[in-house]
Amino acid sequence: MNKKGSLTCVGTGITLGAHLTPNARNHITQADIVFSAMNSSFGRLWLTEMNSNVHDLQQYYQKGKPRSETYQKMVAVMLDAVRDGNKVVGAFYGHPGIFATPPHTAIAIAKQEGYLAQMLPGISADDCLLADCGIDPGKNGCASFEANQFIRYHRPIDNSAYLILWQVGILGDSGHQFSTSEPYKQLLVEVLHQNYPLHHEIILYEAPTLAIESPRITPITLAEFAQTPTSQITTMLIPPCTQMQKNAGIQAKLAQLDRIYRHK
Repeated sequence: MNKKGSLTCVGTGITLGAHLTPNARNHITQADIVFSAMNSSFGRLWLTEMNSNVHDLQQYYQKGKPRSETYQKMVAVMLDAVRDGNKVVGAFYGHPGIFATPPHTAIAIAKQEGYLAQMLPGISADDCLLADCGIDPGKNGCASFEANQFIRYHRPIDNSAYLILWQVGILGDSGHQFSTSEPYKQLLVEVLHQNYPLHHEIILYEAPTLAIESPRITPITLAEFAQTPTSQITTMLIPPCTQMQKNAGIQAKLAQLDRIYRHK
């Protein structure tokens, strides 16, 4: 009888080889099979140095194929291996819980079926962005949205805080080409212009995937975005353009509470 299977989805971090936690590494080396969602041959080779039984999940992406179908296949092959009694690891770029549908789905199903399933964090693109751009989200606050969702729904914007928009390089990608074009990018400019002036400086950011690379930190104006090249991994960072407004009523109540409780 096969041993009971398990599933652990780990994050490999952004920069290859530099961001993997010791805990995630241990799970990779001890797994019966590792499913790799790494999108580079270097990444897959790196995984095979830790575990010789690596199965490539990227093969399920096909031009014109809906990503939902690709994700379903990824989930299915991981769960089949778990049901066969294997100790399974899914190794996902960055953090396995951020912009990664298959780990969440596979873990939920595995748990429902009574298997041990867990997620281990990895260094994500927003971790790199905050470090490389010198941003402290605790100073002004920070909101974060996926760009396609952001333009399709009414999302309140506090322009006294930082705004991070993910995947601006695949805006309007309904054809599953993992790219965008100028009209779609201009539509994002139009939405943002409701809260930011066109001359407001924004940053296009891409985290380095290799230790020998430098991050892309490209300051441009909002008006220039539609004509500026982007890729699948481009993130937009929008600094505040207004000051935070004091809540005079709450501040007065806080001052009153301070006077009462500091003298007790």
